[in-house]
Amino acid sequence: MSNADEQSGPGAGGSLAHRVPDLGALELLLAVARLGSLGGAARELGITQPAASSRIRSMERQLGVALVDRSPRGSRLTDAGALVTDWARRIVEAAEAFDVGAQALRVRRDSRLRVAASMTIAEYLLPGWLLALRAQRPDTAVSLHAGNSTVVAERLLSDEADLGFVEGLSVPAGLDSAVIAHDRLIVVTAPGHAWARRRRALAAAELASTPLILREKGSGTRQVLDAALGGLARPLIELSSTTAVKAAAVSGAGPAVLSELAVGEELAMRRLVPVPVEGVALTRDLRAVWPTGHRPTGPARDLLSLTRG
Repeated sequence: MSNADEQSGPGAGGSLAHRVPDLGALELLLAVARLGSLGGAARELGITQPAASSRIRSMERQLGVALVDRSPRGSRLTDAGALVTDWARRIVEAAEAFDVGAQALRVRRDSRLRVAASMTIAEYLLPGWLLALRAQRPDTAVSLHAGNSTVVAERLLSDEADLGFVEGLSVPAGLDSAVIAHDRLIVVTAPGHAWARRRRALAAAELASTPLILREKGSGTRQVLDAALGGLARPLIELSSTTAVKAAAVSGAGPAVLSELAVGEELAMRRLVPVPVEGVALTRDLRAVWPTGHRPTGPARDLLSLTRG
């Protein structure tokens, strides 16, 4: 036989996937060996007898040997079929071990969820989402790290978080995102401040020239305000949490710029008063973020779905 003939024979060349029968065919062969009946094997695997016969013939063509002798009394393995069945058993057992290991990895992944979120989302939106997630996945342990948008990006990119939430105007480099909600910043002050009694709206120039209680640079709230005022916002105090900014404003330290999500109770109880502003864009998108090319899976995917509910 020439080299060309040898290379064109059954099983020659091509990838391993083309030379080795698929798991379904190997499981069928094992069932035929165990039951001595092609029809019985088909019933056990939930397929029709014609489909089982076709699969056996296809495997015989692929391997280039007869595997099963069929007769009115049943189906019997040929000598080659018995040998192939022995090999098939090892492959199927290895596949079962692989499946058990993969399931263990999924269970391990699904047993925890690490979330990183900007302060406003962490304090005012995530608690409700996490309660809903717990109803769906009571066995998933959730850890939440609250920080500004820069910190959220750092934790995601260093694999210290599975899903993040940010409030800034742009998506940090290296992350994909989805808009989950919209938010508006408002200027607030204590009832005793002069702005609480004014009748006309603040202009951008007056807001920019007034020292304000602000979140730190790198926070989504600060990004939006700096962009709206052309980077001219003047800090009276810089604080690293929404709660701290709110408390300082309530104490009368000065005006503050905060998410309307954060001040609903204070406005309702008149501990803070909204100050109208004109000519300043203070709206923003709230986004879920994750590393580019790594769409959330497991509990992270479920939490992402809940944010859109």
